[in-house]
Amino acid sequence: MKIYEGLEQFGPVKHPVVTSGTFDGVHLGHQKILKRIKNIADEVKGETVLITFWPHPRLVLYPDEHNLRLLSTFEEKARLLREFGIDHLLTIPFTKELSELTSEQFIQNIIIDTIQTRKLVIGYDHRFGRNREGSFEYLKANIDKYSFELEEIAREDVDNVGISSTKIRMALEDGKVEIANEFLGRDYELNGIIIKGQQLGRSIGFPTANIHITHDYKLIPCDGAYAVVADIEGNNHGGMLNIGMRPTVNGSSQTIEVHLFDFEGDLYDKRVCVRLKSYLRPEIKFSGLEALKDQLKKDKADAMRILNSI
Repeated sequence: MKIYEGLEQFGPVKHPVVTSGTFDGVHLGHQKILKRIKNIADEVKGETVLITFWPHPRLVLYPDEHNLRLLSTFEEKARLLREFGIDHLLTIPFTKELSELTSEQFIQNIIIDTIQTRKLVIGYDHRFGRNREGSFEYLKANIDKYSFELEEIAREDVDNVGISSTKIRMALEDGKVEIANEFLGRDYELNGIIIKGQQLGRSIGFPTANIHITHDYKLIPCDGAYAVVADIEGNNHGGMLNIGMRPTVNGSSQTIEVHLFDFEGDLYDKRVCVRLKSYLRPEIKFSGLEALKDQLKKDKADAMRILNSI
């Protein structure tokens, strides 16, 4: 997959079959659109093009809001799009100037002039142009003056179980990992770098690796303990993850720590991908380290039971 950072980088594409959107999370609804454009491209011996925007439009339009949390970083999204067969990923820097383009300007400047689109496929609720004025109905009403074919992915095809990025975010914030994973069509993941922590876990027999998430816009699920599988350098390890403030030891900031069941060795500075399997329990303040240790033994047994049943 070729990635273009801006319209000026985009080059000629053979019979472009195009879709557009933020595709945050690349969930099952998104995947139906991706599969459809790939099927069309295969039929016409063309190539797939996905238009997306970065930064996320909300970060530009509402700069004073700091509560935006995304299901996927750009790197995660790009990897998933590559796996689903996208040939060309066109990332358009989202600016206030871009947000002022009318739908007609967007179509002419980007869809027609830059990409030379042969077929445009969009989801039932996708809108574009200033104030989101453009829609499938707008395109359909004006299709005679355009040089491309148009297809809509109907609501029942994209959203038949109410899948949306917002619902997935809400599920993760409520600890409903299984629901989020079902909507995503895969396990929700946290990617980061292992950094040095206070090493308190070692003193009670549960050494943990502290994970630093590079992007602060990445959605971190609710505080608590989770059953997880961690991928380190291509090797999978079962484990349990704790997200929270560590109230038992008077922690002052949120940490993300993973205890691996079958690993010994130095992990510092290694990249890790943690895939969440199940929520075990909320974070609790215990009376002391011994009580915490007893609970961690129970958590480990629960996590191993869950992982062994998968």
